[in-house]
Amino acid sequence: MPGIDESLLDAMRLQGARGASVVDWISGLALGAVGDAPGGDVEATAAETAELARLATESGALALTGKSPGRPPDDDSGGPSGKEPPVQDLIITNADSYHLLRFVTTTFDSTVFVHLWLDRDEGNLALARIRLAEMADRLVLG
Repeated sequence: MPGIDESLLDAMRLQGARGASVVDWISGLALGAVGDAPGGDVEATAAETAELARLATESGALALTGKSPGRPPDDDSGGPSGKEPPVQDLIITNADSYHLLRFVTTTFDSTVFVHLWLDRDEGNLALARIRLAEMADRLVLG
């Protein structure tokens, strides 16, 4: 299972990747970073994306699961584990790039996400989202 550095290098292998980081959304600190950062400042980017992540995960409307009222709780047949963040990922689209924030699911109360900065012309958003999800699932923290 890859750690932070190996996972970030994997993310940078995606076509169009400009930069990637693993960020704690409570503190706003980058736990690891590789490549470029928007504006050239990794720590400022980490703090700003952490604020977006915090807003998304704490928002009642965005954190809804889409379950119908009266639906029975999930069982052990592959449903949510209760340890998963209420939001899986965020996609922010700019004129020339995408920002993907993928929340990392852990056995403890994780407050970490992976941020990928992807060139809009060179990158493939759908493939990057799939690969980032796979990478976040394999990521070992600690």
